[in-house]
Amino acid sequence: MTYVNPDHLIDELVHSGVVKSNLTARQMFLRGGLSGAILGAATSLALTAAAQTGLPIVGAILFPVGFCVILMLGLELVTGSFALIPLAILEGRTTLAKGLKNFAIVIPAHIVGAGLFALLYVGVITYLGTDTTDPMIQAIIHMAEHKVLPYEAVGAGGILVAIVKAMLCNWMVALGTIMFYTSKSAAGKILGMWLPVLTFFGLGLEHAVVNMFVIPAGMLLGADISFGDWWGWNTGPVLIGNFMGAVLFTALPLYFSHRNRINRAAALPDNAAAADAPSAPELAATHS
Repeated sequence: MTYVNPDHLIDELVHSGVVKSNLTARQMFLRGGLSGAILGAATSLALTAAAQTGLPIVGAILFPVGFCVILMLGLELVTGSFALIPLAILEGRTTLAKGLKNFAIVIPAHIVGAGLFALLYVGVITYLGTDTTDPMIQAIIHMAEHKVLPYEAVGAGGILVAIVKAMLCNWMVALGTIMFYTSKSAAGKILGMWLPVLTFFGLGLEHAVVNMFVIPAGMLLGADISFGDWWGWNTGPVLIGNFMGAVLFTALPLYFSHRNRINRAAALPDNAAAADAPSAPELAATHS
């Protein structure tokens, strides 16, 4: 049987949070940078599919390919860690300082990876700035501006809308991350995470790491967005909302609906020691 029942699932989630918080700074940065670039590629694929078919839902169906690559390679995606690391802290298996260190390193790494992919991709579709006819140029500009200007137009209420959309987004993304752990087979893992991630993208919700590609790419292509607009009206509030959604809507409800003193005590006693000094196979099995 490849299915992981909920009691054992909680063990897997907590253990993964412990391992993530004990990675070296170099591992966190490299894994986070790769994830940012991969999500940039997946977003480009989704926008291309939507433009070619005229059906945005086709793009949403394809977008989770990026999450599959990230999860299968055991890379770092902060929106998934927002659900996993707090559970490890809750059980006293890691510390708040270690969790914050992970977030503080992985988020800038996402910006570097997503920004690098944005720079390269913009260079390709514009032929190094000499061609403005590629339909993807306007698609990216439109998406980038749509993620900033409507919130700015509303003012303080726009910040609230961005936070709520980010909470709803990471409800789905964190659920997809957790569903990944419900199977021991590769096919089961991919299927488990695909539908929640498809849902967030199809609904046009706000994911901070995706926006770390879309908005800078739009700015490079001439979108009417400044650096302050990017962070003040989108990525700053969206990171807050993504964290709240992962913790309040996904991690804690699932944890308290299944965890009790009996199954917590039955968790494998060597998990903590193994996570403090993770082996190569364990690191390979750690997912975002």
